[in-house]
Amino acid sequence: MVTKQRVEAWVEGYVRAWRSGSPKDIAALFSAHAEYHEWPYATDWIGRDEIVEGWLGRAAWQEGSWEFEWSVLTVNGDTAAVEGTGRYKELGTFANLWTVTFDSHGKCAMFRMWNNEV
Repeated sequence: MVTKQRVEAWVEGYVRAWRSGSPKDIAALFSAHAEYHEWPYATDWIGRDEIVEGWLGRAAWQEGSWEFEWSVLTVNGDTAAVEGTGRYKELGTFANLWTVTFDSHGKCAMFRMWNNEV
């Protein structure tokens, strides 16, 4: 069962992976056949390997420092909604809304992000 605490731990792992840029940290978050979709950008990464590759391709986003504030909005069954605000020194501020659907092992099977520049 997905709980708020489980979602919080997963998001903390997500932030840790974003900071480290480690393929191992990124891969640990997602199931083998996970999907990662982001709007308004044309981001449709299918499978853990493609997700890792996509993340690594965004390493430049982190240049100059960044911070991320977030909270869990709700958990419904195997899916959670998370809101966040990312502030990037070089890119600006972005408001995020995520839905994260988990598999039975606590890995993300479906990630959807609406990413809006503020």
